[in-house]
Amino acid sequence: MSVCKAAVLTAYQKPLEIRDYTVPEVGPEEALIRVEMAGICGTDVHLCDGELSIPLPVILGHETVGRIEKLGDGLRQDWRGAPLAAGDRITWASSVVCGQCYYCRLKRQPTRCLSRKAYGISYCADEAPHLRGGYAEYILLRAGSAIFRIPDSLPTESVIGAGCALTTALHGLERATVTLSDIVVIQGAGPVGLAALAVSLQSGASRVIVIGAPQRRLELALEFGAHAVISIDEVPNPEERRKRVLQETGPYGADVVVECVGRPGAVPEGWEFCRDGAKYLVLGQYANAGDVSVNPHTITRKQLQIFGSWGFEPRHVDGALKLLEIPHWRQRFASGITHRFSLSQASQAIETVRQGNAGKTVIVP
Repeated sequence: MSVCKAAVLTAYQKPLEIRDYTVPEVGPEEALIRVEMAGICGTDVHLCDGELSIPLPVILGHETVGRIEKLGDGLRQDWRGAPLAAGDRITWASSVVCGQCYYCRLKRQPTRCLSRKAYGISYCADEAPHLRGGYAEYILLRAGSAIFRIPDSLPTESVIGAGCALTTALHGLERATVTLSDIVVIQGAGPVGLAALAVSLQSGASRVIVIGAPQRRLELALEFGAHAVISIDEVPNPEERRKRVLQETGPYGADVVVECVGRPGAVPEGWEFCRDGAKYLVLGQYANAGDVSVNPHTITRKQLQIFGSWGFEPRHVDGALKLLEIPHWRQRFASGITHRFSLSQASQAIETVRQGNAGKTVIVP
């Protein structure tokens, strides 16, 4: 039996370990995938820091592209109905839901499925078949996974450059919708912020302002099409940032504000960027980074509409791949990749993202 390597989180706030695993047999409707590229998501850093309870040890990695090594009996088509065969380049939705619970069937909110499990997050690496994360040479996709064959015209770098950030932004901005001519403020210039920027522009926003740091990320936001950027390094005072935002939006504020930071303090600050009656989307608080003091009177005084969003569905992967077929988005997301690491350098890759100075960082096993 063949053996492969994987980078494993064995304890919070500790370097990842490189471990050997036996490549498993493929069961009915499963798929064995040879990993070509795995993205480092900001959530992976939060997981390493212990900000979300997950089963340890775990093979991280929920943004992945690979090639089919072997298909299980009964698996012949992808989520779109396209035929699948060994050698096809694919990606997949990072979570699998039951389809039967209260949230799946009655409320039609599968991201809240009571049995939802996500690759690279929810599977203990000590339990067979072990290979359930993208930081590995192989991953075994379970039956029921939403698989998408990637067209030859779409580079792997575009898909991983967009990562789960684009699907997450699509899911979130279904709730706090951006409509034609809206003014949008985005808090955060990381991958989720850039994805929210792309979706806002594609939805018809007339002006999008991005707030964040460091300067390289803000430059990338301008390359993506932001009309203005505000550096939190250059404007560290929140009240001064509010004044700068109002200079860019006009005296009333933004129609939609999207939090993509992941730091609790960004939320009450973002409310101040909203016009009265605006929409505020909390998109970046996937992990539990702690509490923050808020004044609920701001919500009533401004008549704010506040939305939360968690994860995404397979249809958002479909939507992301369609958006990436547009040449300028395909190129922009691919160009967002700034750092590549081997599997043995996985801990270094995590630390690079933690420092916040990189664009998209990836592992190439």
